[in-house]
Amino acid sequence: MRVVILTAAAALSATVALAAGAELRRSETFDVIPDRTERSVALFEEMAKVITHPRCMNCHPADNIPRQGDERRLHHPPMVRGDEASFGPAGLHCNSCHGSENVAVVGHDRDIPGHDPWQLAPASMAWIGLSVPEICVQLKDPARNGNRSLADIHTHLATDGLVGWGWHPGKGREPAPGTQEILGELTQAWIETGAACPK
Repeated sequence: MRVVILTAAAALSATVALAAGAELRRSETFDVIPDRTERSVALFEEMAKVITHPRCMNCHPADNIPRQGDERRLHHPPMVRGDEASFGPAGLHCNSCHGSENVAVVGHDRDIPGHDPWQLAPASMAWIGLSVPEICVQLKDPARNGNRSLADIHTHLATDGLVGWGWHPGKGREPAPGTQEILGELTQAWIETGAACPK
């Protein structure tokens, strides 16, 4: 892991690290709901604990500005989405600061997050400002989800490394609830019960 030294002022402005991620119920917990559609909705609402967590939402902005931290503040230094690939503007791509792994910063209580690749979700996949039902509808819409099938969505949520970073965000950030494995199980069960959305 690389180490970066920040000024004393930056170290003083850092926030305190937060506790570990909250619980996420496993898919079989919902087997007691007899109605298939109601069970599917309940599964998505459980998935939404991850989807609406800052580890996911920070990279799904509607205004092309990434968010940071558990408080979802605007990215500092200022940054924008850039081109359609969402890697940041020309000459200052996200990987200019975000490497392939989290970076410890001496005198600072937060790591610089990292993963290869590090990027925002495409603009069509903006979630900030949407309700859970609206996110669900958007997630299922190939015109707004990167032309993904439900099986592709499962693969993305269950195995994608950048999604997985949400459970290993480094010092100073709350991990997403549960584990990526549990999110994958919930997503598969949601699909198998009809991929119903909350109203």
